[in-house]
Amino acid sequence: MEPSRTGTDGQPASRIMGRLAATLTIAIWGTTFISTKILLADFQPVEILFFRFSMGFFALLAVCPKRLKTADYKQELTFAAAGLCGICLYYLLENIALTFTLASNVGVIISVAPFFTAMLAHLYKKSEEKLKMRFFAGFAIAMTGISFISFHGSGLELNLTGDLLAAAAAFVWACYSILTRKISGFGYSVILSTRRTFFYGILFMLPALLFFDFQMNLPRFADRTSLFHMLYLGFGASALCFVTWNFAVKMLGAVRTSVYIYMVPVITVVTSALILHEPLSIYTGAGTILTLTGLFLSEYKPERREDKNGSTE
Repeated sequence: MEPSRTGTDGQPASRIMGRLAATLTIAIWGTTFISTKILLADFQPVEILFFRFSMGFFALLAVCPKRLKTADYKQELTFAAAGLCGICLYYLLENIALTFTLASNVGVIISVAPFFTAMLAHLYKKSEEKLKMRFFAGFAIAMTGISFISFHGSGLELNLTGDLLAAAAAFVWACYSILTRKISGFGYSVILSTRRTFFYGILFMLPALLFFDFQMNLPRFADRTSLFHMLYLGFGASALCFVTWNFAVKMLGAVRTSVYIYMVPVITVVTSALILHEPLSIYTGAGTILTLTGLFLSEYKPERREDKNGSTE
């Protein structure tokens, strides 16, 4: 067996690429709140979701028009489940939760997704992604940091309905991560797999459009600002980021990729300071350091050493 290619730090190239893909994804996802906030002046949340993922679907279709032929109905059901969880339910639950509870509450609760992912991965395939004590230590440290960032200045106000909806969103994202890991084992192109997932996500989203008074109203896109931010969400945060995220899951695994979600509040804070000129405080600084420390502990995996006989330890 040929040895795997390694980067300059001795780590497999696939792992380095996976980390870069996860970091790029989170860097973009952490800034989408600005575009969403601007678009909410003229669009309903469900309208933003439908337009952005429709744009993402057609962008992926343009990049790779090849048809995806699945091996059997079980694979097709897996794609359908991934679309239902990661595209439809997650965003709907998150947006509905925001109407009941504080954004800070939702931000912290959503960040529990890596914990749910780890639990599901452990139950689904115990031998593939084993849980170590450093993962739980990193989780505790990261959640402390995220709490510092989210609750400073706003306080904690519990709302059972909103907080439970946010927890449900975190859980379905964990389900999506596990399903994505399973899909990566099918051997299909990441772009084609992501496009198929988008298709089912949009399909499941259609009934929700009726309940939330969806309006096509395309003249709204005549506004350059609205068009720019919708394109950013559609092509960047949807088409590009879901491909890079799914690639990262394929390279790193569902658990190790999911911990990069810890970085979202950090990116949001930095973006708020640079673009919206929101002030930083000692709490956000300390929270950022704790969050990044927790991410490192949860994601870090010591390299296995190879002895003279070729075995690893």
